[in-house]
Amino acid sequence: MLRVESLTKRFYGLVAVHELSFDIKKGEILAIIGPNGAGKSTVFNLITGTLKPTSGRIYIEDQEITGLRPYKVASKGISRTFQTTSLFDQLRVIDNLMIGYKWRTGLGFWNTLLHTPAWKAYQTEAYKRSMETLDFLGLADKSDYFVPALSQEEQKRLAIGIALVCKPRILLLDEPTGGLIQEETERVTDLIRRVRDNGTTVCLIEHKMQMIMGLVDRIVVLNYGKKIADGSPDEVKSDQAVIQAYLGGEVNA
Repeated sequence: MLRVESLTKRFYGLVAVHELSFDIKKGEILAIIGPNGAGKSTVFNLITGTLKPTSGRIYIEDQEITGLRPYKVASKGISRTFQTTSLFDQLRVIDNLMIGYKWRTGLGFWNTLLHTPAWKAYQTEAYKRSMETLDFLGLADKSDYFVPALSQEEQKRLAIGIALVCKPRILLLDEPTGGLIQEETERVTDLIRRVRDNGTTVCLIEHKMQMIMGLVDRIVVLNYGKKIADGSPDEVKSDQAVIQAYLGGEVNA
């Protein structure tokens, strides 16, 4: 569904990603793992247009998206979350989702200013879709809460919802359970499974190996910007290069 070919990103003398190739298959949950500084978030930034690659190509299905601006990438059906949860703290939960839905509208300045029938129809559509998403997240009863009233786990779920509200084909999650305790991690893990089961392909970056091993279909391992393994969880956890680079030398780490 998404294909990366020989992707390279250099920052002056530093090579953050080097000749990286992998694909994301439709309907799977893929994890990208590796030590800190391995280039994982840089890969997400390259896919979503936040950064432009030094060389290489990125395709969604057979359409090239290399170097497109982020809003253009989003229009192709790719959404993402960020490592640091970024929400509009002074707005309600429902408002955060409606803003996430905003890019879908082609309404111009005057429609918005004058609250035309087209604008009112859009507002109704955006509210309906946002409430559907909140129900899926388990946050429908908190639609009128302001963001600071949510727990950290609920804010993580809301960030996923903002990426989901426009019904993307591929969802990229950057450390979706970072900072959460085990019970909270399990609930977010269950949400990710339901996202996939609902028809959205998922690719995530995560450091919690126990979670990854029980959740994903396939793992791509990076080290110093290079791919050192690509396979099922069982294949990856017994790969000697992965054990040495990432798991500290112990197969069951």
